[in-house]
Amino acid sequence: MFAKVFSANVLGIKGYLIEIEVDISRGLPQISVVGLPDAAVKESKDRVRSAIKNSNFPFPVKKITINLAPADTKKEGSAYDLPIALGILAACGNIEQESLDNFIILGELSLDGKIKPVKGIISMILGVRNLRKKILIPKENAQEAAVVSDEPVYPVNSLLETVDFLKGETEIKEQKVNLKKEFKKYSQYEMDMSDVKGQAFAKRAIEVAVAGNHNILLLGPPGSGKTMLAKRIPTIFPEMNLEESLETTKLYSISGLLPKDQALIAVRPFRSPHHTTSDIALVGGGSNPKPGEVSLANNGVLFLDELPEFNRNVLESLRQPLEDGSVTISRASKSISFPCCFMLACAMNPCPCGYYTHPTKECRCNPHRIEQYRSKISGPLLDRIDIHIEVPPIDYKQLAEEQAGESSANIQKRVNNARKIQHKRFKKSKIHANAYMSHTQIQKHCRLDEQSKKLLKMAIDELGLSARAYDKILKISRTIADLAQVENINAEHIAEAIQYRSLDRNIIS
Repeated sequence: MFAKVFSANVLGIKGYLIEIEVDISRGLPQISVVGLPDAAVKESKDRVRSAIKNSNFPFPVKKITINLAPADTKKEGSAYDLPIALGILAACGNIEQESLDNFIILGELSLDGKIKPVKGIISMILGVRNLRKKILIPKENAQEAAVVSDEPVYPVNSLLETVDFLKGETEIKEQKVNLKKEFKKYSQYEMDMSDVKGQAFAKRAIEVAVAGNHNILLLGPPGSGKTMLAKRIPTIFPEMNLEESLETTKLYSISGLLPKDQALIAVRPFRSPHHTTSDIALVGGGSNPKPGEVSLANNGVLFLDELPEFNRNVLESLRQPLEDGSVTISRASKSISFPCCFMLACAMNPCPCGYYTHPTKECRCNPHRIEQYRSKISGPLLDRIDIHIEVPPIDYKQLAEEQAGESSANIQKRVNNARKIQHKRFKKSKIHANAYMSHTQIQKHCRLDEQSKKLLKMAIDELGLSARAYDKILKISRTIADLAQVENINAEHIAEAIQYRSLDRNIIS
């Protein structure tokens, strides 16, 4: 007795077809699962046996061999429980093989036959979409599957209901999703830049950073609003398009972080890992590689609060993802890439006690401790951060102001206009924002008049700006000019850009 069921698996963020073959023959009663199954797949035989019995179906007391093809690719997770159970029932004659041939089937079984949700549904469905097969999956996963499936998606709650549906004895309503409605429903932010009192300079710097996709570092004493500002950075980003939304949703689906009953991630992600996080948790990896925080921040913001408290090795692991926009994890048998195109936002105190630049509170740190604290951030990592500014404490007068600050929507309009200029500028290249300009592109798009050259020379010679700050200032100046909707960089733009290089001006040394 033989049966075949179609399912799917995920490798990295890409899905592919899995054929589950079930053979029942004479021999000592046992279940053998082959095809490089991991522990979760091997344990499925016990869940399947109990689910079949508790759904009032007889379980065959024979030798059962289950093959997961292709046999040379490792299978992991609990998504094969339902198709394996259906394969056994089909091989026993409880279901017609023809009724299984038109479906991709996924789902985890509980011991009583109920069907539980699984991870990575969107990637799996996208990987097998060209096969033009209907989808049979857990009810909790139906919405996200319906977003990307061109074929009908049928949500099921139990093994018994699934069998009755395949036999034509019960009807299950097809799951449908209105993409526009879903986008509108989940594209609202709970926070707004108008919530932040004062800090006009910091808000302007963040606007410039987002407009050119520049990484930013906020320096200031405790309670000055660094974290509050950072959390509102996604609200002034351009709205996500469908392609960005699907790419981000895939990563969250694979990681099991997609909120319940939510089909899409429609807002820019904001990830803020704790400073005790490991390098694997940050960039991804493991024996079965999974996305890290940098990938979960894809198309959004990665915020590192208390930057010097992070392990130096963890911070150094950021250098390659910041440079390439993707993370490649290599193992002996395979190499997997995860996207990680994000904006890095960092926050730190000016010294260990936090009050070196505070106007009223006295700092208790000596110069050696301050230098030791700052040296935890390496030059190569700092070189990848274009903007670093001071965030001073705000006084009572600013806190007591009843008038709200400028809204995120207004700032977003200016950012959108600046981004449109950059898309047009770089349409023939691989980059999309000023922050990624090469030296050749800087020379082409950041030409200065004589007054601007004199100002920049003075900044380098007299204000102690480092040589590496030169290109950064030009990139930032280009973004400021784009925000002003002007073609040529002038001295005013250079002067503002210089203010965004606090560490180069040695003002907290």
